[in-house]
Amino acid sequence: MFRLSFAGLALTLALTGCAQHEEQQKWAMDYIGPKVMQPLQFTDMASSSGQLESSKDFSGKVVLLYFGYTHCPDVCPTTMAHLARAEQLLGPLAKDVQVIFVTVDPKRDTPKVLDAYVHAFMSSAIGLSGTVAQTRTLAGRYHVSYSYGKPDAHGNYVVNHSAAIYVFGPHGKGRLIGTELTPPEGIAHDVRQLLADAHKSWWQKLV
Repeated sequence: MFRLSFAGLALTLALTGCAQHEEQQKWAMDYIGPKVMQPLQFTDMASSSGQLESSKDFSGKVVLLYFGYTHCPDVCPTTMAHLARAEQLLGPLAKDVQVIFVTVDPKRDTPKVLDAYVHAFMSSAIGLSGTVAQTRTLAGRYHVSYSYGKPDAHGNYVVNHSAAIYVFGPHGKGRLIGTELTPPEGIAHDVRQLLADAHKSWWQKLV
C-alpha cells in the first residue's frame, strides 16, 4: 500500500502558506489550504445508488473524499471505520458532512457491491465509480496513485493505492488531508472547526 507521499510537503506548506488565523488553529490533520489543493470537482460519476453525481451536489457540506476499493484487506476498512466513528461523534453536525468513497477498482466494484460496502459503515456515505478515464482524471487531480497487482489463479488481485483522506470546506475548497492513522476524534474535531469557520464567515457578511 502506498503511503501519502507529500505529507511532509503538506506540513511545510501549512507552516508557510495559510492565512494567519488558520495557522493559529490546531488541526489533527495536515492543513493544505485552497491555494495548494485543487477544489472538489467531478462530474457525472455514478453513485452506488445508480444516480449520476456531480461535485455541485455537495455544495454547502464538508466533504471527506477517499479513494479505495472494496476488496482492500486493511487500510480501506480501517479508514471507513474511522470516518463512521467521526460521524457519530459529530452528532447533529453530521448532516452537514458527506463522506465519498471513490473506487479505483471499477471492474469489480459494481454499484451493488459498492453500495453494500459503504453502507456497511454508514448509511450516509456515497460510493462513486466512473469510467477508466474518469477515475484516472479524478485521481490525478489529487495526486492519487494506484496500480493493479497480477491476478492469481482465481482472478483475484490487489490494488496498491494512496491512502489519503481529502477534506473540503463547504465551498468546495481543499483544506485538510489525513490518513487511516488520523483518529476519529481528530477527524471530528477538524470538521467542527471547518463548519464553525464557515458559519463565522457567513455571519460576518451580514454584520
